[in-house]
Amino acid sequence: MESLSTILKQKATERHHRAEVMIAGEQLRLRLHDGKLVKDRRYHLRTYPNCFVAKELTDWLIGHKEAPDRETGIRLMQKLMDHYIIHHVCDEHLDYKDAKLLYRFRKDDGTFPLNKDVKVFLRGQSLYETLISLEDSILKVREENSIKYQRTFLGCEMVDWLIQEGEAVNRNEAIELCQTLLEHGIIQHVSAHNHFYDSSLLYQFRINFRRRRRLTELLNENSPRALSESPDSPFCLRKLNPEQNGCSFLSVLKRPVTNEELLTPGAPYIKKTLTIVGDAVGWGFVVRGGQPCHIQAVDPGGPAAAAGMKVCQFVYSVNGMYVLHLDYQTISSLIMTGPRTLVLEIMETIE
Repeated sequence: MESLSTILKQKATERHHRAEVMIAGEQLRLRLHDGKLVKDRRYHLRTYPNCFVAKELTDWLIGHKEAPDRETGIRLMQKLMDHYIIHHVCDEHLDYKDAKLLYRFRKDDGTFPLNKDVKVFLRGQSLYETLISLEDSILKVREENSIKYQRTFLGCEMVDWLIQEGEAVNRNEAIELCQTLLEHGIIQHVSAHNHFYDSSLLYQFRINFRRRRRLTELLNENSPRALSESPDSPFCLRKLNPEQNGCSFLSVLKRPVTNEELLTPGAPYIKKTLTIVGDAVGWGFVVRGGQPCHIQAVDPGGPAAAAGMKVCQFVYSVNGMYVLHLDYQTISSLIMTGPRTLVLEIMETIE
């Protein structure tokens, strides 16, 4: 089987970056709608529906730790403008200005361009959401060359599934669809060496559509690491081998804690129940460790923080299932494939 050419890999990476920008932009749009920053506004006797004030948004980005300063906030919004995610309501300004000017998400006024790349992206997202929601999905954790990969499938399995679900009428059409998804950076061979084939080769979704993005990731376009794998954005529940490529994470725990220590009668730990309703972009926390797992990071603007989650808490149960004996990969999978309303029992140190 022929390996992927350098040019094809570069094009897939570029399209993958555009997909990440679209996802981050849509997540931001939904958050701003929820926060009432996007609303109808009146200016010079005219009402502009579903828009936001640039200066107010910059304030919001800094307040929600999406940007460290105004300059970064401007760069982030310019990135969205360059990718046709937002625009000035009258298209009088091609640059994003940190001023009392009105801007709007193109998805809110129907001007978002539905070109071929976008249509492929939307098709890939639809397939991903369908597969990730199935109880007996073909997407599984699999191991190849001693490395574990998540959201993986065999090429022939995907072809079978696409035909079975009516997504393709025959094997040739299914193969062509998967090759297009690979060329657009949505799926990939796990080692990124091969194109898509109707075979037992192992592939995975390169994009985790449900992962909460940090907007600052959008400025890492030239980084050799894919945006969706960026350790600088911890609010994901999927990276299995953080030690790969020489990258590791530093535990927030001051010292190791065992299950026996947690469960010993009279131990200085208290159990609490947290009910977390995921928003449009997830729950906003990271689980790490194993036996027991702990909360490694919490998005200060996410649902988990609002429910009272803190770093260094230990995960006792997930939706009624006892999990102290499980590793963080398994717990992450339980959370990602479970219902939107997440019920966690956690144990924390008595203060």
